Amino acid sequence: MASYRGHLAFASGLGFIYGGIGASALQMPPALALLGAGVVTIGGLLPDLDSDSGVPVRELFGLMSAVVPLIMMPRLINLHLSHEEVILWLALIYAGIRYGLSRLFKRFTVHRGMFHSIPAMLIAGLAMFLVYDAPVLSQRAFIAVGTMIGFFSHLVLDEAYSVDFRGLTIKLNKYAGSAVKFFSPSLIANVSTYGILGLLIYLAWRDLFAH
Repeated sequence: MASYRGHLAFASGLGFIYGGIGASALQMPPALALLGAGVVTIGGLLPDLDSDSGVPVRELFGLMSAVVPLIMMPRLINLHLSHEEVILWLALIYAGIRYGLSRLFKRFTVHRGMFHSIPAMLIAGLAMFLVYDAPVLSQRAFIAVGTMIGFFSHLVLDEAYSVDFRGLTIKLNKYAGSAVKFFSPSLIANVSTYGILGLLIYLAWRDLFAH
Protein backbone atom coordinates (compact mmCIF):
# COMPACT_ATOMS: atom_id res chain seq x y z
CA MET A 1 0.00 0.00 0.00
CA ALA A 2 1.05 3.59 -0.46
CA SER A 3 2.78 5.31 2.43
CA TYR A 4 1.37 8.21 4.44
CA ARG A 5 3.78 10.59 2.71
CA GLY A 6 2.87 9.13 -0.66
CA HIS A 7 -0.81 9.79 -0.08
CA LEU A 8 -0.02 13.29 1.16
CA ALA A 9 2.06 14.14 -1.91
CA PHE A 10 -0.48 12.68 -4.35
CA ALA A 11 -3.47 14.37 -2.70
CA SER A 12 -1.61 17.67 -2.47
CA GLY A 13 -0.98 17.59 -6.22
CA LEU A 14 -4.63 16.83 -6.89
CA GLY A 15 -5.63 19.63 -4.50
CA PHE A 16 -3.46 22.10 -6.41
CA ILE A 17 -5.18 21.12 -9.66
CA TYR A 18 -8.66 21.17 -8.10
CA GLY A 19 -8.10 24.58 -6.54
CA GLY A 20 -6.85 25.92 -9.86
CA ILE A 21 -9.91 24.59 -11.68
CA GLY A 22 -12.15 26.11 -9.02
CA ALA A 23 -10.56 29.54 -9.34
CA SER A 24 -10.31 29.64 -13.13
CA ALA A 25 -13.03 27.49 -14.69
CA LEU A 26 -15.62 27.55 -11.90
CA GLN A 27 -15.02 31.17 -10.86
CA MET A 28 -14.81 30.32 -7.18
CA PRO A 29 -13.49 33.04 -4.85
CA PRO A 30 -9.72 32.69 -4.30
CA ALA A 31 -10.11 31.82 -0.63
CA LEU A 32 -12.69 29.13 -1.44
CA ALA A 33 -10.44 27.72 -4.17
CA LEU A 34 -7.64 27.42 -1.62
CA LEU A 35 -10.02 25.76 0.81
CA GLY A 36 -11.01 23.34 -1.94
CA ALA A 37 -7.36 22.48 -2.48
CA GLY A 38 -7.00 21.92 1.26
CA VAL A 39 -9.99 19.58 1.59
CA VAL A 40 -8.74 17.48 -1.33
CA THR A 41 -5.45 17.08 0.51
CA ILE A 42 -7.17 16.23 3.79
CA GLY A 43 -9.59 13.90 1.99
CA GLY A 44 -6.62 12.04 0.58
CA LEU A 45 -5.52 11.21 4.12
CA LEU A 46 -8.90 10.42 5.69
CA PRO A 47 -8.99 6.67 4.95
CA ASP A 48 -5.88 6.27 7.11
CA LEU A 49 -7.95 7.16 10.17
CA ASP A 50 -8.51 3.42 10.57
CA SER A 51 -4.78 2.72 10.47
CA ASP A 52 -3.01 0.86 13.23
CA SER A 53 -0.04 3.25 12.94
CA GLY A 54 0.24 5.66 15.84
CA VAL A 55 1.80 8.85 14.50
CA PRO A 56 -0.25 9.32 11.27
CA VAL A 57 -3.49 8.70 13.13
CA ARG A 58 -2.62 11.17 15.87
CA GLU A 59 -1.66 13.75 13.27
CA LEU A 60 -4.87 13.22 11.32
CA PHE A 61 -7.16 13.50 14.31
CA GLY A 62 -5.23 16.51 15.54
CA LEU A 63 -5.64 18.13 12.12
CA MET A 64 -9.34 17.27 11.90
CA SER A 65 -10.06 18.53 15.40
CA ALA A 66 -8.59 21.90 14.42
CA VAL A 67 -9.96 22.20 10.86
CA VAL A 68 -13.53 20.97 11.30
CA PRO A 69 -14.49 23.59 13.95
CA LEU A 70 -13.13 26.33 11.69
CA ILE A 71 -15.14 25.05 8.73
CA MET A 72 -18.24 24.88 10.94
CA MET A 73 -17.97 28.49 12.07
CA PRO A 74 -20.26 29.90 9.33
CA ARG A 75 -22.96 27.40 10.26
CA LEU A 76 -22.68 28.23 13.95
CA ILE A 77 -22.78 31.95 13.23
CA ASN A 78 -25.87 31.48 11.05
CA LEU A 79 -27.61 29.92 14.05
CA HIS A 80 -27.46 33.39 15.66
CA LEU A 81 -25.53 32.14 18.67
CA SER A 82 -23.71 34.51 20.96
CA HIS A 83 -19.92 34.78 20.76
CA GLU A 84 -19.61 32.79 23.96
CA GLU A 85 -21.89 30.04 22.62
CA VAL A 86 -19.92 29.84 19.38
CA ILE A 87 -16.66 29.49 21.32
CA LEU A 88 -18.20 26.81 23.52
CA TRP A 89 -19.44 24.83 20.54
CA LEU A 90 -16.06 25.08 18.83
CA ALA A 91 -14.38 23.75 21.96
CA LEU A 92 -16.89 20.89 22.24
CA ILE A 93 -16.44 19.94 18.59
CA TYR A 94 -12.66 19.97 19.01
CA ALA A 95 -12.82 17.74 22.09
CA GLY A 96 -15.38 15.43 20.49
CA ILE A 97 -13.18 14.78 17.47
CA ARG A 98 -9.82 14.78 19.24
CA TYR A 99 -10.80 12.46 22.07
CA GLY A 100 -14.24 10.95 21.39
CA LEU A 101 -14.17 10.16 17.68
CA SER A 102 -10.54 9.04 17.75
CA ARG A 103 -11.33 6.45 20.44
CA LEU A 104 -14.36 5.20 18.52
CA PHE A 105 -12.24 4.68 15.41
CA LYS A 106 -9.54 2.91 17.37
CA ARG A 107 -12.03 0.56 18.98
CA PHE A 108 -14.52 -0.19 16.19
CA THR A 109 -12.56 0.01 12.93
CA VAL A 110 -9.98 -2.24 11.35
CA HIS A 111 -7.42 -1.21 8.75
CA ARG A 112 -8.71 -1.64 5.20
CA GLY A 113 -12.19 -2.25 6.58
CA MET A 114 -15.33 -0.40 5.45
CA PHE A 115 -13.69 2.98 6.00
CA HIS A 116 -11.64 2.07 2.91
CA SER A 117 -14.66 1.93 0.61
CA ILE A 118 -16.87 3.85 -1.80
CA PRO A 119 -19.68 4.27 0.79
CA ALA A 120 -17.14 5.77 3.21
CA MET A 121 -16.09 8.20 0.49
CA LEU A 122 -19.73 9.29 0.10
CA ILE A 123 -20.04 9.61 3.88
CA ALA A 124 -17.00 11.91 3.98
CA GLY A 125 -18.42 14.09 1.19
CA LEU A 126 -21.89 14.32 2.73
CA ALA A 127 -20.42 15.09 6.15
CA MET A 128 -18.43 17.96 4.68
CA PHE A 129 -21.53 19.16 2.82
CA LEU A 130 -23.41 19.33 6.12
CA VAL A 131 -20.52 20.85 8.06
CA TYR A 132 -19.73 23.62 5.57
CA ASP A 133 -22.52 26.16 5.28
CA ALA A 134 -22.18 28.55 2.34
CA PRO A 135 -24.81 30.91 0.88
CA VAL A 136 -24.38 29.36 -2.58
CA LEU A 137 -25.09 25.67 -3.13
CA SER A 138 -22.34 25.32 -5.74
CA GLN A 139 -19.77 26.41 -3.15
CA ARG A 140 -20.90 23.74 -0.70
CA ALA A 141 -20.83 21.16 -3.49
CA PHE A 142 -17.33 22.30 -4.47
CA ILE A 143 -16.03 21.57 -0.97
CA ALA A 144 -17.92 18.27 -0.65
CA VAL A 145 -16.78 17.01 -4.06
CA GLY A 146 -13.19 18.03 -3.28
CA THR A 147 -13.30 15.92 -0.13
CA MET A 148 -14.54 12.91 -2.10
CA ILE A 149 -11.93 13.38 -4.83
CA GLY A 150 -9.18 13.33 -2.22
CA PHE A 151 -10.72 10.31 -0.48
CA PHE A 152 -11.09 8.43 -3.76
CA SER A 153 -7.48 9.19 -4.71
CA HIS A 154 -6.39 7.38 -1.54
CA LEU A 155 -8.43 4.31 -2.44
CA VAL A 156 -7.15 4.23 -6.01
CA LEU A 157 -3.54 4.70 -4.93
CA ASP A 158 -3.83 1.86 -2.43
CA GLU A 159 -5.21 -0.41 -5.16
CA ALA A 160 -2.43 0.64 -7.54
CA TYR A 161 0.15 -0.37 -4.94
CA SER A 162 -1.47 -3.78 -4.60
CA VAL A 163 -0.56 -4.63 -8.22
CA ASP A 164 2.93 -5.80 -9.16
CA PHE A 165 3.63 -4.96 -12.80
CA ARG A 166 7.15 -6.40 -12.85
CA GLY A 167 7.73 -9.00 -15.48
CA LEU A 168 5.25 -10.27 -18.04
CA THR A 169 2.54 -11.16 -15.56
CA ILE A 170 0.49 -8.96 -13.26
CA LYS A 171 0.52 -10.11 -9.66
CA LEU A 172 -1.82 -9.01 -6.89
CA ASN A 173 -0.82 -8.88 -3.24
CA LYS A 174 -3.06 -9.71 -0.28
CA TYR A 175 -4.49 -6.16 -0.17
CA ALA A 176 -5.85 -6.22 -3.74
CA GLY A 177 -9.51 -5.28 -3.86
CA SER A 178 -9.59 -4.16 -0.23
CA ALA A 179 -9.71 -0.39 -0.89
CA VAL A 180 -12.12 0.35 -3.75
CA LYS A 181 -15.06 -1.72 -2.57
CA PHE A 182 -18.74 -1.44 -1.64
CA PHE A 183 -18.95 -4.21 0.97
CA SER A 184 -16.73 -6.02 3.44
CA PRO A 185 -16.95 -9.55 4.89
CA SER A 186 -18.38 -8.07 8.12
CA LEU A 187 -22.18 -7.79 8.11
CA ILE A 188 -22.11 -5.44 11.10
CA ALA A 189 -19.63 -3.14 9.35
CA ASN A 190 -21.76 -3.12 6.18
CA VAL A 191 -25.00 -2.37 8.02
CA SER A 192 -23.36 0.35 10.12
CA THR A 193 -21.72 2.01 7.13
CA TYR A 194 -24.81 2.05 4.97
CA GLY A 195 -26.91 3.10 7.94
CA ILE A 196 -24.68 6.15 8.47
CA LEU A 197 -24.73 6.86 4.73
CA GLY A 198 -28.54 6.72 4.65
CA LEU A 199 -28.78 9.04 7.65
CA LEU A 200 -26.43 11.59 6.08
CA ILE A 201 -28.35 11.48 2.79
CA TYR A 202 -31.54 12.22 4.72
CA LEU A 203 -29.91 15.08 6.67
CA ALA A 204 -28.44 16.58 3.50
CA TRP A 205 -31.83 16.37 1.80
CA ARG A 206 -33.49 18.14 4.71
CA ASP A 207 -30.75 20.75 4.82
CA LEU A 208 -31.25 21.53 1.15
CA PHE A 209 -34.92 22.26 1.66
CA ALA A 210 -34.18 24.26 4.80
CA HIS A 211 -32.17 26.65 2.63
